[in-house]
Amino acid sequence: MPIVGGLDIHRKQITFDYLDTATGEVKRGQIAPADRKHVRAWLARFAGRGEVAFAIEGCTGWRYIAEELAAGGLEAHLGEPADTAAARGRKRHAKTDKTDARHLRTLLAEGRLPECWIPPEQILEYRALLETYHDLRAEHTAWVQRIHAVFFHQGAPRLGEGVLRTEQGRAGLRAAAAAHLSPAGQLQVATALDMLAAVEARLGPLRRQLLDAARHLVGAKVLAARLYGAGPITALALTCWLGGKDRFSSSRKAVRFTGLDVTVHSSDRKGPPGRLSRQGPPVLRWAVYEAGKTHGRTSAPDHGYYATVKDRKNGKRAALSEARKIVRQACHILAELGDDALTTT
Repeated sequence: MPIVGGLDIHRKQITFDYLDTATGEVKRGQIAPADRKHVRAWLARFAGRGEVAFAIEGCTGWRYIAEELAAGGLEAHLGEPADTAAARGRKRHAKTDKTDARHLRTLLAEGRLPECWIPPEQILEYRALLETYHDLRAEHTAWVQRIHAVFFHQGAPRLGEGVLRTEQGRAGLRAAAAAHLSPAGQLQVATALDMLAAVEARLGPLRRQLLDAARHLVGAKVLAARLYGAGPITALALTCWLGGKDRFSSSRKAVRFTGLDVTVHSSDRKGPPGRLSRQGPPVLRWAVYEAGKTHGRTSAPDHGYYATVKDRKNGKRAALSEARKIVRQACHILAELGDDALTTT
């Protein structure tokens, strides 16, 4: 291709390094500020230049850069951050934005860039909604835990299960706070209840939006119908992160992508072996783990295996084992569907 380059993305500026293969000329510099308007203006210089390709790293900010490259008729290549860094080899010099941009350009020019899949815009939107839903769920759980912690810290009677699920239960909670907590403790509980109300006001409509998306996305509908424990939201998350033709060459790589694989000893790692890698999207990992826990029901088709692992290890290990199975099965189903999994009906 006539022009090949790399873009190192940061919040304040984008460092570029590109090579004109016809003349051998290399140009370097920065785009500042790093926003859509200035990137679009900078890319205008490549209009009518034939094949132009840029490599970018899959870190925060890559989406709008890839969109602007595509809008300008240029090729965008998304590099996997960890593998891209590993391709640098042993560190010999200080790492700078210029060396990062040059490194991306070199990998792309030599055909060694470890590329990530760039999803369609609709899938990116669904991912953003799922991430917001996951954040709200985590925030809701945190505020509930704070209420229980305040009562325990001040020696108040233990709250019953599900006390926050009904208006009657919340009224009883306020009465218990007034009777047993200090003024500061009462303020803590009142604040937590207000925050819970605000979070729940967002959670309901967002959940309905996600359920509607899952009903219309082909991959999500198929997974929800064929995988026990995978509800509409879990099926939507699996499709958004694992779907697409030839996404993974094996289901083992899909499990690794979710961060559910177990680390092993390696001389280039500081972390201890025998732990979850926790790489990849937290939303997907949370969703499939919750799906794995459903096999604890006696009516589940794989309950016998779940119970065996639980007796030998514990319930958490059993749920993780089932979660890996769900990811592998989903990978095979989505591979059969190919790009049709990402279409809507």
